[in-house]
Amino acid sequence: MTGPPALFRPAKLDSEFLTGAVTGAAVLLFVGTGGAVAWQVLRTIGEGGAVDRTLLIAMLLNVALILLGWFRYRAMTLALTVLTDAGEQARHLARHDSLTGFLNRRTFADEAADLLATSQRRGKPMALLAIDMDQFKQVNDMHGHAIGDALLALIAETIRHAVPSSTLVARLGADEFACAFAFDAQHRDAVDHVAERLISDLSLPFRPCGVEIHASASIGIAHSDTDCTTIDALLRTADIALHAAKTAGRNRHAWFDRAMERSIQARAELETGLRTAIPQGQIVPFFEQQVDLASGRITGFEVLARWEHPTRGLVSPDVFIPVAEDTGMIGELSLSVMRQAFSAARDWDPGLTLAVNISPVQLRDAWLAQKIIKTLVETGFPASRLEIEITESALFENLALAQSIVGSLKNQGIALALDDFGTGYSSLAHLRALPFDRIKIDKSFVASILDNAESAAIVNTIVRLGDSLNLPITAEGIEDDAVEQRLCAIGCAKGQGYLYGRPLGAAQVRRLLAEKRLLAQHPVGSGSDEPPVIRLAR
Repeated sequence: MTGPPALFRPAKLDSEFLTGAVTGAAVLLFVGTGGAVAWQVLRTIGEGGAVDRTLLIAMLLNVALILLGWFRYRAMTLALTVLTDAGEQARHLARHDSLTGFLNRRTFADEAADLLATSQRRGKPMALLAIDMDQFKQVNDMHGHAIGDALLALIAETIRHAVPSSTLVARLGADEFACAFAFDAQHRDAVDHVAERLISDLSLPFRPCGVEIHASASIGIAHSDTDCTTIDALLRTADIALHAAKTAGRNRHAWFDRAMERSIQARAELETGLRTAIPQGQIVPFFEQQVDLASGRITGFEVLARWEHPTRGLVSPDVFIPVAEDTGMIGELSLSVMRQAFSAARDWDPGLTLAVNISPVQLRDAWLAQKIIKTLVETGFPASRLEIEITESALFENLALAQSIVGSLKNQGIALALDDFGTGYSSLAHLRALPFDRIKIDKSFVASILDNAESAAIVNTIVRLGDSLNLPITAEGIEDDAVEQRLCAIGCAKGQGYLYGRPLGAAQVRRLLAEKRLLAQHPVGSGSDEPPVIRLAR
């Protein structure tokens, strides 16, 4: 930590001057009083008379008193100096971060406001950079807070050397920093150069306490010539730009623009609406048909979540599912859709089963299996008619927990499907690690099977793999007859897609099944042994 700033030095100099003045006064007092007594003593000795012992004692006592007073005052002055230094230190800590020596948030706001006013008088804009270290929490989790603090000190030193010397620099939070400086409006690229150097320097490996750590940073940039006339407005817009930089992939910088603000506001409205929509049952299941490719017979449905918004109409899951995942509402949303779907499908033909796609976020919940089983019991839907779909990406975070959840579900007779197969990084390892009952080919391969030789080869390989492992294959995204015929030719048993109709609401599905005599009161003699699918599709 740096020492007290130079502006506090005059107070110490004043106290030293006062001490010198008192010392001089003590010497003058000694010369004035002690000198008179000494003269009388010398004159008495010179005349041969006896020394007046009273005068001698008075002189010595005077000297002792002067020395005692001087030493006492010196001690008091030293104590006052210590107190003054402590006060200076306290004032310094009140304005600066103790770990990095940077300005704290409050002081930064005050000094940046002065800088903004000065730059406006000079006709120059001011840039404010919000810097956030990417995934810094992992450092504390893996190495402890001592290493984390040492790393922050090194990061602060790196930032100090990467920005112009006149820059105001502050630590706003745990791993959040801010920089502010004026720049020439005709040379905006100068700000880009500063941001790029920060990104580059902060990406180099650090060695706090001998531990090598690779870090990265994201930066949001706001400038005062975009209707941001206050420091609070600049900080807010820089933070919005920082969020955009992180969303775009981290380890980069982004300038603020109004579209980002509108996006943030729209997302906030979605989040607020979802908190009301889920308990009110506005998120409803839609059902996409799954068919036997050889006969065209319906074997089940995949359930897609839809938001029946009171003013916006039907909202696609691509819009609200990511928000539900980020805000932790996906579990409640998923169970609500399951409950409605199970209730709607309870009296369908027993050969028609449902499959639910589980979000990666849900697989962090150790009680997920119990919640699904509880929903099955409450709705009276048979566990044997349910298939749970898990994407490969969902297994990376905690495979052991996923195995535990899957084991509990399998014990109840629920089937398991590996969704979007071929898009992950270790598909074969996942097939071996979990007891899957079905493989689903991702629609990106199916849609291009006729035009792309690589896609065709991947689909052929997956079908052969399924045959060798005795795992049924379902192809997603079938939209024309030619694709269907090609899949039939290579031995794919089931498929789904818009070729067989758009997703339908519960009432529409019920009418369709009634026409095909697939409700419980009209059982089919030979229903499929393989389950269909309810999916909270993205």
